Amino acid sequence: MNPLLSKLQPYPFEKLKQLFAGVTPAAGYSAISLGIGEPRHPTPAFIKETLAASLGGLAAYPATLGSEELRNAIAGWLRRRYGLEKIDPASQILPVNGSREALFAFAQAVIDPVPGALVMSPNPFYQIYEGAAYLAGAEPYFLNSDPARNFAPDFRSVPEAVWPRVQLLYVCSPGNPTGAVLTLADWEELFALSDRHGFVIASDECYSEIYFKQEAPLGALEAAQRLGRDGYPRLVVFSSLSKRSNVPGMRSGFVAGDAAILKKFLLYRTYHGGAMSPPVQAASAAAWNDETHVEENRAKYIAKFSQVTPMLQEVLDVALPDAGFYLWARVDRLADISDTEFARRLYAEYNVTVLPGSYLAREAHGINPGRNRVRMALVAEVDECLEAARRIVDFARKLS
Repeated sequence: MNPLLSKLQPYPFEKLKQLFAGVTPAAGYSAISLGIGEPRHPTPAFIKETLAASLGGLAAYPATLGSEELRNAIAGWLRRRYGLEKIDPASQILPVNGSREALFAFAQAVIDPVPGALVMSPNPFYQIYEGAAYLAGAEPYFLNSDPARNFAPDFRSVPEAVWPRVQLLYVCSPGNPTGAVLTLADWEELFALSDRHGFVIASDECYSEIYFKQEAPLGALEAAQRLGRDGYPRLVVFSSLSKRSNVPGMRSGFVAGDAAILKKFLLYRTYHGGAMSPPVQAASAAAWNDETHVEENRAKYIAKFSQVTPMLQEVLDVALPDAGFYLWARVDRLADISDTEFARRLYAEYNVTVLPGSYLAREAHGINPGRNRVRMALVAEVDECLEAARRIVDFARKLS
């Protein structure tokens, strides 16, 4: 067996299962889970209808590059959403089976596993980044989120001797779990570092369409265009329909950016077997071509967050995020309690599941930046989220 597999840590939900082992929730409360970031709004009917109408495509092997129809639909969305007039659907866009699969596979294609190779990522982070680094033969290097910087990492805190070893840098904007969005100044700093040291930037943007301000979150390709970086050198963006269109089970997304890198990634995926099913391609094209369902979906999240956030602010240190569907709350405002104890007791006493923040981060540079925080995924319908908030408020007040 590959000895690198031994470096993989249990997924956060496995740790949560162990934390809840032997606990029986109090009778009288229905189960409410805010633990898993799985979209639970209904899938739009037109996407399901397109999928069903395209089942004849199952009779043919799909091309790894994807259909021209799908790549053109993605290019059209990128032009409308980010103003990317120069994006080339033939060389700068590649459909993938969900952003998770592509984020992992990308490291295997990019990393040269020489001794000392590093993959940098935010901390807390999406655990796929860490696993991808290890199995590509590199080591992760974590950049702690800073509440004073709206949870953005401080790239200037990285020792100068570290940067030449970095081959790949994962960023997540809007962030999981913090919801923070990188600014144009952040991107300018990152691009300068990439130019100086030659590392590739993988920008995970799967939460880009769930936001609460009038202005949509800035994307990496959009930032590159504003800064005059023609061709998006050493930059690849990862996007997905799962959250945008409520189709997590369809496993559909895309990567876009530097054509030279995507050419190599396409070669890798041809051997890896990364082609998307033809019916899924057809349904995906329909989804990318429609914005009405996305606006309706976003309105539901705005309604939830506008009601739930003020309630929880009475008892927790929490604020409305820039974007995404998570609340990233510090739990020890009213009582001296750890994130794991808070989650376990909340589950036991009120049958509400939240995810301990320390499970989403690693001890790095002397701290675990997820400690004493919990992630709450407001993915259910508004009434269920409000009921969960009421129980959390009661629980926190009882702690105090």
